[in-house]
Amino acid sequence: MLRIALFLGTNIAILLILSITFSILGFESLLAQNGVDLNLNALLVYSALIGFSGSLISLFMSKWMAKKSMGVRIITQPSSELEQWLVNTVAFQARTAGIRTPEVGVFDHPSPNAFATGWNKNDALVAVSTGLMQHMGRNEVEAVLGHEVSHVANGDMVTLALIQGVINTFVIFLSRVIGFLVDRIVFKVERGHGPAFWIVSMIAQFILGILASTIVMWFSRWREFRADAGGAKLAGRQKMISALRRLQASHDAPPLPDEMAAQAINAGRMQALFSSHPPLEVRIAALERGDA
Repeated sequence: MLRIALFLGTNIAILLILSITFSILGFESLLAQNGVDLNLNALLVYSALIGFSGSLISLFMSKWMAKKSMGVRIITQPSSELEQWLVNTVAFQARTAGIRTPEVGVFDHPSPNAFATGWNKNDALVAVSTGLMQHMGRNEVEAVLGHEVSHVANGDMVTLALIQGVINTFVIFLSRVIGFLVDRIVFKVERGHGPAFWIVSMIAQFILGILASTIVMWFSRWREFRADAGGAKLAGRQKMISALRRLQASHDAPPLPDEMAAQAINAGRMQALFSSHPPLEVRIAALERGDA
């Protein structure tokens, strides 16, 4: 869940900066056809340019952001037998999954958690919390690592960036259309864009962005079942089930910071539509049935 929160947060910030910058530079004036009507073709190109720029920049910054925000210490020279085991396990699973070995890191947090991120499946990061290693046995940690390596091998971050780019495009497009209609119908502006266009467009972009995030969260929930199946394949089904059950018992542990809470293996309890992870009991049941 950590990966998604960072990605979405960075994406929203970049979209806002790009939108304001383009407005200041006067690019949005090109959207008015003959100074009267909204040029929908130009608007669609403009929306795609900003929308995909936001998602792709977020994608390329994802690993750097994760390291900085969570204080991840990359294991370059293992300082203990446990760190050596972590590196060796991830390397073995990566070879099995057919990808280049990700960087392996540790971040200091009492919650048992882990995440994987990176713009490319062959340039990724897998990080585990100190709480994960304290609360779980090695069989369970192995399953969690397999889950995260599967996220990398499945190319989830690239797919997420493409989905987010499409969503950004339509959010920007529709918000400008709404701003234009309010400007013309409510405030009776006949040519160009009045102040209402800019204000209503930004408000609509914010609201539509929140609503559209439910699509990203749906994809996130779906990918968790695939990653669970991958973890079961790499480490063993019973190990994966045991790891998820251990997470069920850890709900009293301090939660991760809000900005990272959407990317970890253990998402906690959130409203269904905005939850990045299915309930743990549902994931366990899917593994037990062999569906995942």
